[in-house]
Amino acid sequence: MKKILICMGSSCFARENRENLQIIEEFLRSHGISDSVRIEGSLCMGNCALGPNITVNGNEYHEVKSEELPQILTKELVDI
Repeated sequence: MKKILICMGSSCFARENRENLQIIEEFLRSHGISDSVRIEGSLCMGNCALGPNITVNGNEYHEVKSEELPQILTKELVDI
């Protein structure tokens, strides 16, 4: 199963991961892959200065903006 770890620490959550979580959930639904991807929250990923942070399938992404998130998710989760 594929996995997304999203930092929910106060710094990342305030800096865009609240919106990013909604984008991730909608992306999974719209691509029909909600059942094959597990989303987990982390209280802090230890990279607060580089936030917002997410990890997809073990690959870390920093300073994740909502407009670039669909490209990241497509690259990591959608079989092309």
